[in-house]
Amino acid sequence: MAKNFVWKSSKHIEPQRIGFVSTRFAGTDGVSLESTKWADALGDDRHESFWYSGRSDRPPDSSMCVPEANFAHPENVWINSRIWGVIRRDPVVSRRIHNVSDYLKLTLREFIERYDIGILVVENALAIPMHVPLGVAIAELLCEMPVAAIGHHHDFYWERQRFGVNAVPDYLDMAFPPRRASLQHVVINEVAQEELSRRKGLPSVLVPNVLDFENPPPPPDAYAADVRAELGLVPGDVFILQPTRVVPRKGIEQAINLVKQLGDSRYKLIVSHESGDEGEEYRQMLVDWAKASGVDLRFVAYRVGDVRQVDNEGRKIFTMWDLYSQADLVTYPSLYEGFGNAFLEAIYFKVPVIVNRYAIFGRDIEPKGFRVPTMDGFVTRRMVAEVHRVLEDAEYRREMVEHNYRVAARYFDYAELRRRLRTVIANIAGGTRINGA
Repeated sequence: MAKNFVWKSSKHIEPQRIGFVSTRFAGTDGVSLESTKWADALGDDRHESFWYSGRSDRPPDSSMCVPEANFAHPENVWINSRIWGVIRRDPVVSRRIHNVSDYLKLTLREFIERYDIGILVVENALAIPMHVPLGVAIAELLCEMPVAAIGHHHDFYWERQRFGVNAVPDYLDMAFPPRRASLQHVVINEVAQEELSRRKGLPSVLVPNVLDFENPPPPPDAYAADVRAELGLVPGDVFILQPTRVVPRKGIEQAINLVKQLGDSRYKLIVSHESGDEGEEYRQMLVDWAKASGVDLRFVAYRVGDVRQVDNEGRKIFTMWDLYSQADLVTYPSLYEGFGNAFLEAIYFKVPVIVNRYAIFGRDIEPKGFRVPTMDGFVTRRMVAEVHRVLEDAEYRREMVEHNYRVAARYFDYAELRRRLRTVIANIAGGTRINGA
């Protein structure tokens, strides 16, 4: 924790009207999920939450949806196509960045005034430059209006190779994130905290991602009862779930290697998500590798959605919660993660999980005392033997998942989130100068 962070009591902090700001509040991405948890925790202390974004599934009476704020808006897509992977930008691009930014700043002012916002919570829009005009608009707004703000930073641009070569170093320095006394920075892991200090000279508060371990998930209901059959599994099959998008940093080839070395045709590897915007070449490589390895690999994103529903062919669409409730093992061989929500989700549903020791896991999560089979970039015989025991020894598996649930309930529960947010709100609402800007 930064030396100049001041702890204050939250006893005398009046309920605040909190305005969450991001490019999107919809679906099951990390920003959407974690912002909901923050709003729930803040609501426990009688704070009210309101929402500004380019795409939204939040209540209409407390939301302002501005399509131009969505990172997928055509104007922003046009700008992004001309600023990443190059080192010089055309003056036309600069003008269009400013035009969009000026418009978004007006809408942000309207949002603040409409809902009488006291504190802004900027969800990743000042950290990852998916929408440069929005970041610039927020940074300028904080210079122009007497509004307190919290920057909830999930991942920074320097953590992504795709942003390494760019034509906007001035905007990155100015707005991702900006240096303002009225802006309190919050990060989700220790590495980000250290890098923010080293690169920007800014202190921050660490607030890890959480789940509601105070309230375990209910038993699977009738809707989820036939997940396995609907995904083509037969009695006796072992459901191994890879609950991630199909992108190279997820390390899915190691999940295939694990199933290959387990050497049992009953073990089926199920991938829950699509490839996203990073192309199909990696997915095809996985298909080819699984075929060569004799591994039954299945992509089931077409059967998974944000909510339960029926598709045009009359097939049931399941949620990730439905899949977790039926899985026998979760594979999480990621090379990099900002935190690791899928890890916590597996623990929450008491499913054993295997993990690659990505940096944040090794630094922020593993030392808490979880019992999980781990690897360091590749599958070993020791790991294969451990996974085989987890899958075949019911008592050993039960002891493991119960232990992991207790550990997570201690360190990554809503109670911990509430405690840390009370401190953050107390500091920002009380006007404490914490950022030295």
